[in-house]
Amino acid sequence: MPHDASPRQRLLAAVFAPLGEGGRAQRVEDRIIEGISAGVLADGDRLPSEAELASSMGVATVTVREALVGLRSRGLVATRRGRDGGTFITVPLGRRGELVRDRLSGMSRVELRDLAIHYRAIAATAAELAADFAGPDEAETLRRILRGSGRFGLSGSLVGEFLLELAALSQSARLTREFVRLYKAFGPLLSLLHEDEEFDAGMVRLCERIADAVAAGDAAEARTTVVEQISTALVALIDEHARLTATPGMMPANAQRRTG
Repeated sequence: MPHDASPRQRLLAAVFAPLGEGGRAQRVEDRIIEGISAGVLADGDRLPSEAELASSMGVATVTVREALVGLRSRGLVATRRGRDGGTFITVPLGRRGELVRDRLSGMSRVELRDLAIHYRAIAATAAELAADFAGPDEAETLRRILRGSGRFGLSGSLVGEFLLELAALSQSARLTREFVRLYKAFGPLLSLLHEDEEFDAGMVRLCERIADAVAAGDAAEARTTVVEQISTALVALIDEHARLTATPGMMPANAQRRTG
């Protein structure tokens, strides 16, 4: 993937990347649902053909076909015949939020914390390297993202696009690929938090601090701020997880305040 690939291109490549040994229809289905949840596959988007999906994901065509049957049964794709036909995503914006909430509530707290720690470690290292290698021009690119320039529709806010660009500025192709893979899994969960305008504004302010640190070449400040940002998000996600998994009538006090 070229260094100048857009965040959306990087995420699409991750969605359709090879599954490895033993690729099964459920894994193909889950990968496409991840793309929907991340906002990189939107309502009306046309999927690659069955043959193209099979080739890019390293599975048999029959496996892709089985996965598409499962997605159609859930109302997430529709297939049209004819000259302009194909398989299209059918997920209105509100339904995407439902998918993300279902995923969060299906995770254990240990799984959620482990994913966040891995994501934080990679993002913090990327920020440190970006501050070492980037400069004022690259920092201005980050600031333009926060002003809304070039936004491509990631679920949540501009913060996801900012962090994806920050990872690319690390000048490590391997680290960037790992961050994209993790963002595909963790980013959609963060989108739930960004529905809160106060939380979203706070995360944007931290991104501004990161951009300032990159411009100044302050690797320690860039790393520390990313750690603060993701640690804050993890606490909020644990609260949201508790709210979603609470037994009716037994909702935790902090969750009651959030919904009140």
